[in-house]
Amino acid sequence: MKILLYVAVAIAAAHGLIHVMGFVAYWPLAAIAELPYKTTLAGGRWEVGGMGMRVFAILWLMAALGFVLALAGLLLEHDWWIPVMLGTIALSTVLILLDWAPAYRGAVFNAVILVLMALAYFVRGGVSLR
Repeated sequence: MKILLYVAVAIAAAHGLIHVMGFVAYWPLAAIAELPYKTTLAGGRWEVGGMGMRVFAILWLMAALGFVLALAGLLLEHDWWIPVMLGTIALSTVLILLDWAPAYRGAVFNAVILVLMALAYFVRGGVSLR
């Protein structure tokens, strides 16, 4: 069970770090080849402008912080990590859908995290990972 916990933490932490890249690229603070700056979302169909991209960047940062917060709750064995992680995965999924072409791999990370959470739930017969 501890191995499952460490795998889940590593995957969610890596995914959170990738969300930081989204913030950096879309604020823009630096150029990231895999996430080129643009002012459109939804495959170029939704023009949001520079300010809209800054809001989008902040949402990427919020997702990164959500993963960190949820992982801290998990490692400290608090029950509130579950709704925080689920909400963060929901936000992450919306961001990925809005920027599908460069971010589609994030959907796989979200799915893996959900599967690991469900597996831990059913293996332990509840939500506690103690």
